[in-house]
Amino acid sequence: MKYTKLGKSDVTVSRICIGCMGFGVPVPGGHQWTLDYESTKAIISYALEKGINFFDTAMAYSGGTSEEFIGRAFKELTTRDKVAIATKYSPRREADPNGPSGSEWIRQCLDNSLKRLGTDYVDLYIMHSWDYLTPIEESMEALNEAVKAGKVRAIGVSNCYAWQPAQANALAEKNGWAPFVSIQGHYNLIAREEEREMAPFCYANGIAMTPYSALAAGRLSRKPGETTKRLEMDAYAKFKYDKTAEQDGQIIARVAELAEKKGVTMTEVSLAWLLTKVTSPVVGATKPHHIDGAVGGVELELSPEDIAYLEELYVPHELAGVMAGSIGKYPIKNLF
Repeated sequence: MKYTKLGKSDVTVSRICIGCMGFGVPVPGGHQWTLDYESTKAIISYALEKGINFFDTAMAYSGGTSEEFIGRAFKELTTRDKVAIATKYSPRREADPNGPSGSEWIRQCLDNSLKRLGTDYVDLYIMHSWDYLTPIEESMEALNEAVKAGKVRAIGVSNCYAWQPAQANALAEKNGWAPFVSIQGHYNLIAREEEREMAPFCYANGIAMTPYSALAAGRLSRKPGETTKRLEMDAYAKFKYDKTAEQDGQIIARVAELAEKKGVTMTEVSLAWLLTKVTSPVVGATKPHHIDGAVGGVELELSPEDIAYLEELYVPHELAGVMAGSIGKYPIKNLF
C-alpha cells in the first residue's frame, strides 16, 4: 500500500479509503444490503492486513450503526493511532425555531458520532452536503472550535460546488480558522463533472480529493449484464446512473477490454485511472476480493495512451444525486 498526506493536513492516509456505507443494521428506507457486525469486522480486518488505514463513515449510515460497528471493530483489531477515521455530519434539513442553532447542531452531531465510534477524536470531519440553512461563517467557526478542542484533526466537505469551499476557505484564512483540506465529491470514469471546476480548484490549492462512488456502485467493476444484490436493490445508484447507461456502457466496455489485455480486474483499471486524478478514492467493500481489487489498483500503472483511451468516449452528464437536488437552493434574491 502507498500512503500520502491528506491535503495540507498532517493526517497520513492510504491511497485507498474504505467506504463504510455497507456496514450496519439495515433501517427502514435505507440500504438493505449492509453487513452484520461479524462480517463488518472481517472486512475491516482484511483491509488492515492489506495496509489500508483510511475509513470513511457517516452519522447517516444505517442509523449510526455503521459508526458503532467500525468503532467496535477498531477496538478489537488495532490501536486508535493506526487508523484514520473520517465521519460526516448531516446538515440541518429544515429551519426549526425550537431546534439547535447551526453551530450547536454541529457540536451535537460530532459528540454523538464520537460516542458511537468510541473515540475521543476523528481524523477528518466532513460536512456531508452543503448546509444551506446555516451561514458558512457559523459552520466554519464551529468546526474550527472542534479542531481547537482536539475532537477533530482536519475538516472536509462533500457534495458541493467549487465556489462554496472557495468561499469557506477564504473566510477561514481571514479569521485564522481551520480550512477545508479535502473534498468528497461524485467522481469516477463515467461521472467526470468534477473536472469542470472542482478538480482544478483542488489542484491549485493543495486540497485532497477523496471521491465517493469510485466504481459507480459496481458498474465499473463488472461487465454489462453481470449483476449483484446491490445493483438490483440500490435505488439511489439507479437514479444516478440509469439515464446514461447506454453511453456509459461504451466506456465500461473499454475498461473490460483493457483489463483483459493487462490480465487484471476491471476494478484495478478503473481505480488506477482515478488514482491519477485524486488523493484517495472511497471504495465500498463487502467482500475480500473488493479490497484485493482496490489494492491492485494502487499498484497498476496506466500509460498515457491507456488513459486517453478510457477518457475518449465521455460526454457531459447532468448532475445527479445530492448535487442535482441542490440546484436552485442558493438564495439569489439576497444578492440584489
